[in-house]
Amino acid sequence: MGLLTYNNSTRFEIDDRTIAHVEAVVYAKLRRGEPFLFTWNRAAGEGSGRTTVWISRGARLVFRRRWDTRIPINPEWIARLMSAANSPQGLHELPEPEAAEAAG
Repeated sequence: MGLLTYNNSTRFEIDDRTIAHVEAVVYAKLRRGEPFLFTWNRAAGEGSGRTTVWISRGARLVFRRRWDTRIPINPEWIARLMSAANSPQGLHELPEPEAAEAAG
């Protein structure tokens, strides 16, 4: 399980494959100077509900993955996550498209 830490106080547990894709979207948005909302379900051990934060260049972010392996990136998933990040709802959980669906 990966971990995204926001401003040393808020933590999001996200599986390694998903966090690799979220990380790509976050870095793309921040390189462009585009702040956005980030909303994620809390881990089961933290109770139910969601946490939302405002991510901008001033935010201190740490991405940590459990495994030190290269994760292949799914361009269709990146596009969907980027579209969500550009919406009023912000970046949030979206399932990875199946390989056949992503191919067309």
